[in-house]
Amino acid sequence: MASKKGRQSISQWPETERPRERLLTQGSQTLTNAQLLAILLRVGRHGSSAVQVGMDILDRLGGLAGLAQCGIEELCAVPGVGEAKAAQLKAALELGKRALAGPLTKGTKITSSRDLFTHYHPTLRDLRHEVFKVILLDAKHAIMRDMTVSEGSLTLSIVHPREVFTLAVKESAAAVIFLHNHPSGDPTPSQEDRVLTARLVSAGEVLGIRVLDHLVVGDGRYVSFADQGWLTNHGDDA
Repeated sequence: MASKKGRQSISQWPETERPRERLLTQGSQTLTNAQLLAILLRVGRHGSSAVQVGMDILDRLGGLAGLAQCGIEELCAVPGVGEAKAAQLKAALELGKRALAGPLTKGTKITSSRDLFTHYHPTLRDLRHEVFKVILLDAKHAIMRDMTVSEGSLTLSIVHPREVFTLAVKESAAAVIFLHNHPSGDPTPSQEDRVLTARLVSAGEVLGIRVLDHLVVGDGRYVSFADQGWLTNHGDDA
């Protein structure tokens, strides 16, 4: 049963307890997730405050992780959330992801697998499907650009060496780095990942385009083929 405060409009709460006022006077870190959502929602629904709607969103979708992964339709299914509010929440989440992503612009030199993980993890970790990217590098191993090669299902992203290296040849790349996510959160490369990497390394050798790494991104962790020494042996070890 909802509390009296949950049923009240936030404007009826004491000023010291209103989310927006608390943020302004005490800082955003003092607010709960539901209170932060309430600021974005602005208003609640009939009989429930915006904070209560925020709590309902978190309960129904499985917390912030579920909110990040859900689609607009799922979000709109929560009473009190229409398309406009859903769009506001999704926009705020996307801005947060982009703010967390470290700078990785044209001309940046790749110095470690950690640099790549830091940049791509915020945008890849909540996806429900696999995304396979190729990062094109010049002769000094500075970034030229990155491109999405394939977007697959929950379990497999189909990538053809022809598609990958057509892009690299077109852009006159001297080297490439591959990167994809595992929606399960476990970055351990599958046998299919190992076989695909071996095919890509072999294709790159034929074309004179070096494969520097293949990064598999999970939830909070990653596996680098280069760091593991799997590129030199073409991933033959099980």
